[in-house]
Amino acid sequence: MGMATVTNKWTAALVRGLPADGQRYEVIHGELFVTPAPSWRHQQATAELHGLLRDYLRRSAAGLAMLAPADVEFADNTMVEPDLFVVPLLNGQKPRSWEEAGRLLLAVEILSPSTARADRQVKRRIYQSEGVAEYWIVDVDARLVERWRPEDERPEILTDRLVWQPDPRCDPVEMDLVAFFSEVCGE
Repeated sequence: MGMATVTNKWTAALVRGLPADGQRYEVIHGELFVTPAPSWRHQQATAELHGLLRDYLRRSAAGLAMLAPADVEFADNTMVEPDLFVVPLLNGQKPRSWEEAGRLLLAVEILSPSTARADRQVKRRIYQSEGVAEYWIVDVDARLVERWRPEDERPEILTDRLVWQPDPRCDPVEMDLVAFFSEVCGE
């Protein structure tokens, strides 16, 4: 993540008032984080993963996949913008707002040099402390996914296959990571 800008106390409301200038703004415990627009390959990875999850979630009715830019506010002073996230359906219906969704089933960050430290440390701790069932850090360069759960002290490192089952009443989705990374990297 880009350099943090420190002021007295940033809030989600203050961040929402910043100009639409192509930067991504997040606030974590009152600290402002500014990140440049994502790279082409980052966006390809996000789009490919969103397509896989969206199709699965439509079949299973286990949740709704959303893409950035979309603010996820955990507190007045903590608002993040995951590259991709999944919220549960409410009585079989799509939530109409973050307040309705209320929690994340999955948060995904596509790693880039400017976000690696924050994604692996600061944001990971936020997602774990907020009880996000799974947090994936997708490292396209290393061709792996780090899977974190709330109680984990170390990630599960996945290179071949990723299996995700957000609802035990539904079949899991299985992703061939070798094929995923080949598609993202244009091979």
